[in-house]
Amino acid sequence: MNYQIELRHFIYFLAVAEELHYRKAAEKLFISQPGLSTQIKQMEEILQTQLFVRDKKKVSLTPAGEFLKGEVEFILNHLEQTQKQLKLIGDGHSGEIRIGFLGSAMQNVVPKLLLDMKKKYPLVHTSLEELSNKAQISAIFRDKLDLGFVRLARVPKGLKIKPVFEDTFSLVLPKDYPLDEKGFKGIHQVSQDDFILFSQDYSPLYYDTVMSICEDGGFTPNVSHKSVHAQTIFKLVENNLGIAIIPTALQYGFQMEVKFIELKKIKQRAILSAVWKEDNRNPALQNCIDLLLKE
Repeated sequence: MNYQIELRHFIYFLAVAEELHYRKAAEKLFISQPGLSTQIKQMEEILQTQLFVRDKKKVSLTPAGEFLKGEVEFILNHLEQTQKQLKLIGDGHSGEIRIGFLGSAMQNVVPKLLLDMKKKYPLVHTSLEELSNKAQISAIFRDKLDLGFVRLARVPKGLKIKPVFEDTFSLVLPKDYPLDEKGFKGIHQVSQDDFILFSQDYSPLYYDTVMSICEDGGFTPNVSHKSVHAQTIFKLVENNLGIAIIPTALQYGFQMEVKFIELKKIKQRAILSAVWKEDNRNPALQNCIDLLLKE
């Protein structure tokens, strides 16, 4: 009997690939476990390729299965987004731009872009999600985001990256710390303090840049705490659990017992960049990028 690959095969495959457990995948799909096993075997027969390695203890993906998992995630995400775009267009909109961002981008770049979009393209819907650099890159590749705002020096092949905002760094100190802007001569003055930094996994470029700022001051900082949220970092500083270095724009919008000293004389700068996939087919994306990069 001749069979053809159907959408249900991809859905069933992805459920097993994510769970790596037939019973759990079947429960997730609301079908029987034997029925699911039959569908996966049928799929492997049609493709003439083994997708899973099965034994009594575990299920794992073959190299072909790993490749197919990434492709199916992209296909299903794209289908979902196509349906969403169609619904928006049917309701009188001109589609949607899905934007990922780091918290610091919300201080100036993202709000300005949203206002410009609303003014020039009022029928384009926008959605926002705060994510780490790594999560944004992954989401853009999987067609879950159209545009991201990251702090990265480079991105993988297939993506485009453009700097959109250059910021200075600022030192964050407890309100009663015995050092102010007038008495500040250099970062070496805080070399004995504990430092609170954004997690290296959240933003590797930021982490490495802060380390280089300290190293230029003649010391390696003792990092006592890490976080992915500016508010958490400020709260730790407020409670005298350490000091921090942050992009200057992040100081606005928080009401805490901390003070800031801008590091104007150092060479390092906090660069925020826009990133998107070169072959993204969302017709509204180019208009968004043109607004973002306009002179």
